[in-house]
Amino acid sequence: MPSTVNVTLCGAATITPAGISRAPLPVRCGRVATSPVASNYRVDLHDHLIFPGLINAHDHLHVNSVPPLREGAPFSNSYQWIKAFQPHFEQPDVVAALNWPKAWRLKHGALKNLLAGTTCVAHHDPWDAVLDAVDFPVAMLRDYGWSYALGWAGYGPPVRESFLATPTQWPWLIHLAEGTDATAQSELSMLEELGCLAANSVLIHGVGLSERDMDRIIAANAAVVWCPASNHALLGRTLDPRRLAAAGRLALGTDSRLSGARDLLDEMLVALALDGLSPQQLLELVTTRASRILRLPRRGHLTAGTYADMVIVRDGGGDVAANLVGVRRADIRAVIRDGMPCVADRDFADWFAAFGVETVPVLLDGKPKLLARSLAEPNLMAMEPGLELSVQHDVPAEVCH
Repeated sequence: MPSTVNVTLCGAATITPAGISRAPLPVRCGRVATSPVASNYRVDLHDHLIFPGLINAHDHLHVNSVPPLREGAPFSNSYQWIKAFQPHFEQPDVVAALNWPKAWRLKHGALKNLLAGTTCVAHHDPWDAVLDAVDFPVAMLRDYGWSYALGWAGYGPPVRESFLATPTQWPWLIHLAEGTDATAQSELSMLEELGCLAANSVLIHGVGLSERDMDRIIAANAAVVWCPASNHALLGRTLDPRRLAAAGRLALGTDSRLSGARDLLDEMLVALALDGLSPQQLLELVTTRASRILRLPRRGHLTAGTYADMVIVRDGGGDVAANLVGVRRADIRAVIRDGMPCVADRDFADWFAAFGVETVPVLLDGKPKLLARSLAEPNLMAMEPGLELSVQHDVPAEVCH
């Protein structure tokens, strides 16, 4: 819930769609203000960079704690992986993971995202009441339609009915061409025959797309969500992202830890290692491009009226985007949602206190942090590897408010 405390962030370089701004960044009631504010609090951020909160364009929040399938890859398509996964459900560690209530697993998936600077997520599964909770860790893509996949009709809304029921100003999501075989390669044509390829169609994965398929997607102003870590783990390869990225028709997603990277930062590291896109292009995939593709005009950038969701890192010089694309979550100085700190290094304790946010001292991948107490539920902490309560005497008394 956005705070009524106004704050001005001073001395930092803010990354905006127009370039780098050195002006103070004013925040009023959880939004980037249109003019300077009478601040209740000022934060000195010299030698820091302020990026917009990241957008994860594809995740399955409730399965991030489920152990992945350890054998059988590469598969020819995702349907073979789904079939191979069925016996995996009987493994004791999988049974134990799924015994956690779904609401906890959904919240854990959101916490995983937030710890890595992701403040908004597209969840590609049935909606759940916990996603509406005011204290849910991340914002959710809410206005959208979806089907699961052309070849798995038993889960999710029917394809054509769902597409036709989705307002054209909303994105419509579907797994498509997730494979390397003829089955995957035929799916775009099947989607077109159903009349479901349009400007609001968002196709997840697209590994089996041909060059001609990409022409058709670009011509239709449709888009693809790229999940390279998951693609390599399941299929042994991924798509070439360059044409879709150049056309502005590509976003990045994690596809959950069940098959993908640990978080969106690690997904960007995987994408960077493929040597197809620059750090600046990858940053756009998780900010401005994702904002446009998912029809989220108030997220993914820091301009007047947008949500004050931010990722703050030290300015290491050089390529500005490379200061975020390539870091790990423990390197982030602070993650801000609706203008309020959620997780940050301990020297930001006064910022938490100014907003009345109670904190818990934690270790994130071994590095001391402060975590908002509302996010430090024991069950969630237990589900997240690398996150643990810190020994109390390691924390100066003044940081515990």
